Amino acid sequence: MVSDTTKHYPVLLNEIISIITPQHGGTFIDCTFGQGGYTKKILSFKNTQVIALDRDIESKKKAKKFIDKFENRFIFKNKRFSQLDNLKIKNKNIKGIIFDLGYSFTQIKDPTKGLSFNSDGNLNMQMGLNDFSAKEVVNKLDSEELEKIFKFFGDEKEAKKIANQIINERKKKEIDTQGLVKIIDKTKRQKNFKIHSATKVFQALRIFVNKEISELIYGLISASKILRKDGVLAVVTFHSLEDKIVKYFFKSLSENKSISRYVPEIDQPDTLFRVLEKKPRTPSARELEENIPSRSAKLRYVIKKDDFYNFKTDILKKFEYLIEIENFGEKL
Repeated sequence: MVSDTTKHYPVLLNEIISIITPQHGGTFIDCTFGQGGYTKKILSFKNTQVIALDRDIESKKKAKKFIDKFENRFIFKNKRFSQLDNLKIKNKNIKGIIFDLGYSFTQIKDPTKGLSFNSDGNLNMQMGLNDFSAKEVVNKLDSEELEKIFKFFGDEKEAKKIANQIINERKKKEIDTQGLVKIIDKTKRQKNFKIHSATKVFQALRIFVNKEISELIYGLISASKILRKDGVLAVVTFHSLEDKIVKYFFKSLSENKSISRYVPEIDQPDTLFRVLEKKPRTPSARELEENIPSRSAKLRYVIKKDDFYNFKTDILKKFEYLIEIENFGEKL
């Protein structure tokens, strides 16, 4: 989530709180701690505890203030949320798990991260605990690989042209942030004046560098395992690809028939989730007025029906083609 001011807005905060009901106490996991917006609100209620994760080491500084203030009620881990299942917190009686898949204003404006097409210098886009940077992706992968990244992760219609132009330009010199912006701008035939011409390519690179597809999938699987019966799993997404994955995962584990395509023999005693609202919640008119970038946010949530730990899901098979694209990074 990005704000046009330096103020941090936890998106759909009121909706999140109404769904997870921390006023009744309990232990919650904030999988994307960031600036601590959700965590702060949850801890304002008595008898609550928060276990917070963030891959960005800069979040540890913000977390230190929470540790000092809330002592035994707050735990912070500098980990990716795909590592949830390795935290050994199965017996913590987790009442709610929250994912906010957006980026904060602080992260976007940090020149060392290079997330913005307004940044100068090297392409980076590493959010923490990464294996490679966007600079390596743009300057080392071949045209076909770049095309697939831009097409499937950014929905960029002119992915092939942009990829070919990158190959041509990098023969002359290494491509940095503004070099990439110029390549995209002069390559695209049709300009959309509502969004910057580099938006989709930068989104695609960010997703690829941070392995956001597999991170989300494994994060959802792990969260579903450690959540208690009647616990809430809530996810705020900001683009269609994320929402597609979350929607499918929730639906496939709330309807037996949905996983029969890849897993013909189902020995689960029941569906794992209960879906109370088929359509996602979106920001109110007031929130949109106060925080314009929240306009793309969608909140989906499910209630865990049973305590069984091992369950079958075809989510990895369903989005195998995206994970295969992520695996291009193994050569870097």
